Formats: sequence, structure tokens, C-alpha cells
Amino acid sequence: MKKMNHAPDNLPNVSIPHLDVPTLGKLAPSEVSIHPPRILLLYGSLREKSYSRLLTLEAERLLQHFGAETRVFDPHGLPMVDSVAPDHPKVQELRKLSEWSEGQVWCSPERHGAMTGVFKSQIDWLPLEIGSIRPTQGRTLAVMQVSGGSQSFNAVNSLRLLGRWMRMVTIPNQSSVAKAYQEFEADGRMKPSAYYERLVDVMEELVKFTLLVRDSSDYLTNRYSERKETMPELASSLASAAMSHESSGL
Repeated sequence: MKKMNHAPDNLPNVSIPHLDVPTLGKLAPSEVSIHPPRILLLYGSLREKSYSRLLTLEAERLLQHFGAETRVFDPHGLPMVDSVAPDHPKVQELRKLSEWSEGQVWCSPERHGAMTGVFKSQIDWLPLEIGSIRPTQGRTLAVMQVSGGSQSFNAVNSLRLLGRWMRMVTIPNQSSVAKAYQEFEADGRMKPSAYYERLVDVMEELVKFTLLVRDSSDYLTNRYSERKETMPELASSLASAAMSHESSGL
């Protein structure tokens, strides 16, 4: 098929040199990773008996059973955003863990109908870009919440919005545990329940999506608008080639 050197009549505003046509072949990774999926888990409470932490630790056990390598970030000691320089040790720890990860689990208590400030502060320390590195883009994400009262989805809905803003691939399933104080034993382990079964579903799905996405994330997040911005020479080189073609009379 002859490659087009100009925008078609029905796409007059498109820069053809920057336009990619997705195919199954392009989605196939050039190399297939064989190491365990790397999952970072974040929770949003500093309480001594934190149910978001207990749910996160339960999720970690499941992830490890499914073959993942896990890290849980402890938010104790993380300063408020912009109160210190980014070279603070806790900030650097969080950023390095995010760069290390291929997928993440976010778990926040619902407080006043939203995620907690403790959780939001962790994400606010992860900018979209650090030099040429994007700490979250293309990584998979599972969202969870715990509530002190009846079933609610305010926090997980907010986490989904945040995940989209951070350019993550948020899986369809999610976990919301109501009256969390009733769902854990004295030793911190989660009781058998429909909530626990949903947690198993979510962690299984996260591992599947991470295995599916991780080797193709660079291609999946390669955007037309960003190619135009970072590679303007593509359009100019094509224009020069067209002019040369015309002047030669070919």
C-alpha cells in the first residue's frame, strides 16, 4: 500500500507523519518479561490500627501468592507536599518505588466523603514527569477503600479520577469494605466474607492486567499530540521530501 504524504480530505488537520495506525503487530512486545510483576501498595492512614493498612497487607499476601513481587510504602514521616525539597528521604523513597513498580494498589479510608489527605499527599509527591521519567504512566492500578459506615464508593471513584490524571491503566474491578472494623480479626487478618472474595478478584485481575500491559506500556501511552510536540522534524522532513519530489518532476 502506498504511504500517504498528505492529510486525507476528511482529516485536514492531521499531521500524517505523526499519526500512528494501531495494529496487532505493533501491540506485540518485542521482548517478554519473565520477572515477577512488581506491585507497589499505598495506603492512606497513620492510625495505629489502620484498616486501610490491614486491607493493603491482605492484598499483598494475595499478590505474593499470585507470583508478584511487592513493596508497601509506609506514609509515616512523609512531609506535606511542598513543605520540603523533593530530595527529602521519604519523598525519594516513594518516587523510587513508583519508578520500580509495574502496577500499583491504592487504598484509602473514606473521610468526609473523599480520600484522606495522607493518601493524596503521597500521589501529590509523584509528578507526571521527573526529567524524562514518568513515575506512573502506563502502570496498572487497582483501587480500594475502607469505610467506617455503610457501603460507599466515593473514595474509589476519586482514586479512579486520580489514576486517570496520573496516566495509569486502572482495572475495572475495585474493593470497597464497609464497616471495616467488623471485617478483621484481632490479629489483623481479614475475616471470610463477600468483601474478602472481592479482594481476591481484584488482586487476581490486577496481576493479569499487569502481565498483559507491562511490556506494551510504552506503545500504549505513545500519543499523537506528544509526538507532534517532541518530533516536529518529522513534518518538516516530509515537506522537504515532497518539495524535492515536485522539483525533480517525478
